[in-house]
Order: sequence, then C-alpha cells, then structure tokens
Amino acid sequence: MSDMRLIVAGAGGRMGRTLVRAIAETKGLVVAGAVEDAGSPLLGQDAGVLAGLPANNIKLSADVKAVLAQADGIIDFTVPKASTAFAALTAGKVHIVGTTGHSADEEAKIRESAKQAVIVKSGNMSLGVNLLAALTKRVAKTLDESFDIEIFEMHHNKKIDAPSGTALMFGRAAAEGRGIDLATHSARGRDGETGARKPGDIGFASLRGGTVVGEHSVIFAGPAERIELIHRAEDRMIFARGALHAALWARGKTPGLYSMADVLGLKDF
Repeated sequence: MSDMRLIVAGAGGRMGRTLVRAIAETKGLVVAGAVEDAGSPLLGQDAGVLAGLPANNIKLSADVKAVLAQADGIIDFTVPKASTAFAALTAGKVHIVGTTGHSADEEAKIRESAKQAVIVKSGNMSLGVNLLAALTKRVAKTLDESFDIEIFEMHHNKKIDAPSGTALMFGRAAAEGRGIDLATHSARGRDGETGARKPGDIGFASLRGGTVVGEHSVIFAGPAERIELIHRAEDRMIFARGALHAALWARGKTPGLYSMADVLGLKDF
C-alpha cells in the first residue's frame, strides 16, 4: 500500500511542528500539505524547516480545500472553529481531531460531517491517557458513592480552555462508570462559601502556568483512604504519535465518528 498522505493543520504552531517531525519519523506516512490561518505571517514558509528538519518543499498554505484534494487525511490540533470547518471539507477523507473545547453546536456539526468522513476525535491522543480513562471508568463502576471523584489538571499558560479536554474525558469516563449524567453531576469553579460537597458530584480543578505539557489526576477519595490515577505528559510527541497511530488505523474504515478507545480496542474494557 502506498504511503498515507497527511495534511498538518496549524503547521506553524508548537503541536503542528511536532506533527511534521513525527510524520517524518513514521513509516508509511508522508506530509502532503501544511495549512495555517489566512492571517499567519508563516504562510509560504517551508513546513520542514519550521519543524527543525531539512526542507520538505511543503509550503504553509491557507487554502485548506485545495491542499486536502491531494491528501488522504488531515491531522488537526487547532481551535474549535477551524476544526469544525475542516470537518465539513473531509468527505471521503480521514480527519484526526485532537482539538478540544468544542461547543455543543460544533460537536453536532462534526457528527454530521462524520456521515461522510472517517473522523477520530479524542480529548487526548496519548495511549497512556486513553488507558487511564478506561481504568477511571472501571474504578468508578467498582466503587460506590462513598468515594468522591475529583479531577485535577494543570497545563501551560497559553492553553485557552478549561477544564482541559482530557479532564472532561476522564469526567465522562467516571460518569459512565457510575451510570450518571456528567452535565448534572459536575462541580466546577468552587469559590467562596460553596457549602458541603454534593454526594455523587464529579469535581474539576484547573491550574495554568509555565510550560507544563499536561498533568492529570483522577482522585477517588473515600472514608480513610484515597486512590489516585495519575498521568504526566513530558513531551508533545506522545500526542503526535497517538494521532498518527489513529490515522493509520482509520485508513479504509467506514465513515463515522470514532474515538481513541475504538482505535486502541478499549471500548468494552
């Protein structure tokens, strides 16, 4: 089979440059295009050079539709508005969505686009994080409400959404394990005199600072004991490798909206 031709969205950003390097290191994949926002000063620059590699003659472009026509799929760690727009252009293609912070309306549009494209969407593309989500679901199912669930996350000071997509992913896993609706059992942004913790709630706490790639803890706090599931990301390359693994898995699949749990066979864990 020929190499899978991938577009890197947001190729001028930190994650985009990491993806360009990761594709160059991965057998069976090739960078077929690189896109950036129409107002980016990096348009026209070589994607390989920006990623710290030799020139690959792939120039950053704002014409997503034209670039996609020459590719098998797109890897997208951008912003919700752009990510949703990309999804509408990916009929017959693979779309790997690592973007977080989508609104309910944007989520609905992506689901609609998945009727004609193979979309793999996850709050986190890391193998370790997705295994931890599966463990979170299992532990939440095993322990009763005498164990309170709290989710802590910390990221770098440039991150624009909170709680992180990964924290929400853990929250959904815990809620599924408990058989409850996260939307009605979610406690966020505690401040001032909040009263006692409501039994059954899943709490979230977010910290921002420095250059932290990502740190998450799922805490099950029970009577006289506490269980903590922890993941610390040390390099963005773990997200890139996971996304590329998802792209290779998605090639040739039936159109639909998939998750990393599907990719890794953790759906029924």
